[in-house]
Amino acid sequence: MKLLQRAKHLSRVLISLGIFAAGSAMAQQAHTLLGINCAAPPAYHCPDTDCPGPTVTQPGDSVELKTRRTFFLDCPADYKPGDKVNIVLSLHGYGSYANWQRNYFPAFDVKDKYKLIVITPGSPVRYWSDADDEYLHNIVDLVVGAVGKENVQHFILAGHSQGGLTSSRLVCTDYFKDKVDVRISLSGGRVGPVTRADRGFFGGTPVYKSGGTAAPPPPPRLPPTPAGPPGGACDYSFIFSNGEYESTPADTSPLADKFGCGKREELPEVLDPKPGLVWDPTRQDPGADGWGRYPKSGRALVYVFPNCKDGRVVADIVKMQKGHTEGYEANITDKIIELAVSAKGGKIATGSWTPPPPPPPPRGPFG
Repeated sequence: MKLLQRAKHLSRVLISLGIFAAGSAMAQQAHTLLGINCAAPPAYHCPDTDCPGPTVTQPGDSVELKTRRTFFLDCPADYKPGDKVNIVLSLHGYGSYANWQRNYFPAFDVKDKYKLIVITPGSPVRYWSDADDEYLHNIVDLVVGAVGKENVQHFILAGHSQGGLTSSRLVCTDYFKDKVDVRISLSGGRVGPVTRADRGFFGGTPVYKSGGTAAPPPPPRLPPTPAGPPGGACDYSFIFSNGEYESTPADTSPLADKFGCGKREELPEVLDPKPGLVWDPTRQDPGADGWGRYPKSGRALVYVFPNCKDGRVVADIVKMQKGHTEGYEANITDKIIELAVSAKGGKIATGSWTPPPPPPPPRGPFG
């Protein structure tokens, strides 16, 4: 009898341990997305000062299985399947790297506040062309398929410099036109006129300083001005930002006219006591204000065109006393994302597009 009681007790203990283990596994899975532990601190996050070269040149620790190219994926710390999320696809500039972009525009620092899933891809030749389009499509398919299209509140396409120009090329293509709710151009070209500052950016960039971590690729060929209406033949909200030493956006916008927005208004300026995380150390001999110097605290002017039809947002940001490459500070990054998620969203969730199923995992040696 005692032996039977002991057996029953042992059985209950084993069942309890099994339930506990299963519960722990489910809890761990609840904060995991495509193999990334969302609750862990972001990998390769730059320190507040002196971010080392081997950190900013990291290519990403997730793999897109069709092209076998890597990318970074950051997700909310408390993410669980079925959560409503906002997806950001963030493209680096010419001659840059995935992790430089990730720390230049540190949306991953506000991922918990705004329920962001941030995708940061990289080009192996360090600039974007249509040869990369399949890779970008595959990454979006993979992430949207994992979170569920019905759970995507906003899809935001962001890019710095040539990445911003690439976002302009991509936004109204067949693949992206029914997905992108908001486009963010970070020194990547405004839809509408600007006044150039003539502080050493337009008309030629500073000569590359020898002895840097890696030589830049050959000079880029700028894409031709697209035909059709300003901003392309599709609808999306648009946030433009650049440094005062690059250019100043006009107080008019063809997109604001398109969406029937009101006259541009200035919002309270954004102050950033702490500097951004990255800069360009290879072009500081002698360097130029327009190209950008060392990170420093910041003050940014914020303008919006109010009361746009259909919930659209059209906005301009000017970072005072900054150029092309000083990393975005924490508070202005927060403000840009706040504006983005305040815009109309839901193209992916309500559209007819369905992401293809993810590829099966690779087979092991035993099948």
